[in-house]
Amino acid sequence: MLMRSDPFRGLDDFADQLRDTRRTRSMPLDAYRIGDVFHVDLDLPGVQPGSIEVTVEKNVLSVKAERQWKTEGVEIVVSERPVGTFTRELFLGENLDTDRIAAAYEDGVLRLTIPVAEQAKARRIEVSTSEKKEVIPAASAS
Repeated sequence: MLMRSDPFRGLDDFADQLRDTRRTRSMPLDAYRIGDVFHVDLDLPGVQPGSIEVTVEKNVLSVKAERQWKTEGVEIVVSERPVGTFTRELFLGENLDTDRIAAAYEDGVLRLTIPVAEQAKARRIEVSTSEKKEVIPAASAS
């Protein structure tokens, strides 16, 4: 059995729970680029995959997930891990292809891949040359 040594900690936890019901929690993330693809890894341990919602509207990517206690028939002795709704919004640049975003959830991590749009990728411009050399006459002095 787990015991607490601080008799006032219960009051602090209760106050934290009251504050938490009025706001949503954020989720930590890492974002990085490999070649022409941006990757975003969001930590969502203990979240059921069916509760994860990823949406894109204009250039805002939103992630929402929920983690709940299964409290039926359970006496909670210690509850320190956050539960409830977790949200995160990412503002995407114009150079990303929002139609080809992919999401996968594995081992408590939601992995998003966001490719760079074709029109935003660097491309080589050919420089043409002319074989005929054009001579420009010098201005005559009067």
